[in-house]
Amino acid sequence: MSSNSDASDILDEILEDSKKPTSTPEPQPTSTPEPQPTSTPESETKSPKKPFSPEEKPTRKLILVGVKPLVTYVNSTLTQLSTLPTVTIKARGQRITQAVDVSQFIMKRMHSIGYRISDVRISSDALESRDGKTRNVSTIEIDISK
Repeated sequence: MSSNSDASDILDEILEDSKKPTSTPEPQPTSTPEPQPTSTPESETKSPKKPFSPEEKPTRKLILVGVKPLVTYVNSTLTQLSTLPTVTIKARGQRITQAVDVSQFIMKRMHSIGYRISDVRISSDALESRDGKTRNVSTIEIDISK
């Protein structure tokens, strides 16, 4: 089947890109001398800047399903799964079927990789419609993990 090999090719490309080492260019030393700081009351009252510390990587990423084509959400989910242990696909209302399709595409086409559905949550949200009435809208969240 060509669709199975296409999906495998896409996943292989994603995994290869994530394994490539990223190198950052080292700053070049400047030959201009730095001006000597002058002692002013304003500079003495400023606190020194704290070094930048990157935040911890999130353990779960949320993919919201909307009106885009199905393959867009599949690619987004596979991209996130290459770096994260769990990804959540979430949809409301009429888009619930599309969220289920995304999860089933990943499960059936990428079965050899070892992805599995770890949790499914269903609920309803109370939303206010344009005419001012409160309506209940069904939601689904599907967790896919390695």
